Amino acid sequence: MRLSKSTVLYMAIAACAIAGVGWVALQDPAQVVPAGLENRAEIEALQTGDMRKLQFHATPKSVPDIAFDTADGGTATLADYRGKLVVVNFWATWCAPCRKEMPMLDALQDQMGGDTFEVVTIATGRNAPPAMKAFFEEIGVKHLPLHKDDNSALARAMGVLGLPVTLILSPEGVELARLTGDADWSSDSAKAILQALMPAG
Repeated sequence: MRLSKSTVLYMAIAACAIAGVGWVALQDPAQVVPAGLENRAEIEALQTGDMRKLQFHATPKSVPDIAFDTADGGTATLADYRGKLVVVNFWATWCAPCRKEMPMLDALQDQMGGDTFEVVTIATGRNAPPAMKAFFEEIGVKHLPLHKDDNSALARAMGVLGLPVTLILSPEGVELARLTGDADWSSDSAKAILQALMPAG
């Protein structure tokens, strides 16, 4: 059974009162421990291979409300993906490690994508749509979107300093972890970590 956020909050307040410890009121989702992270040691035990580079934040980070251009010609923000566990990948057509990594992200989306999980790829900087399409076609990517962040406003606001950078966002819309550089996102380790972070039910 899934508990509402308010129920979880009240339970946490009660636990603190019983334990006789102080309590600081939670003001925003970034201060709430997301589902799956209650026992971080269990998550960290799943990190093998490339996933050792995945760094979980001590406190989840708020995500900026900055629009990016979608593949269908519209706009969106990362808040539009709330309700799902989301892997957000920033890339560019000139990025050699991105070329290596993208098929693995494509396989991850193919295997796990659905109502509770999605891989969102965003080309940041100057990336012409024809070049983006050719990039995906050349490496056989079929399940990922051709979204773009032309002026890098979103990438800059999120502290993306090099490429590729991949973030994990909770269903509450906060950043749980990030990995800088390419990684095998289709590995058993990656999938086990993501499954552990999935909302129950």
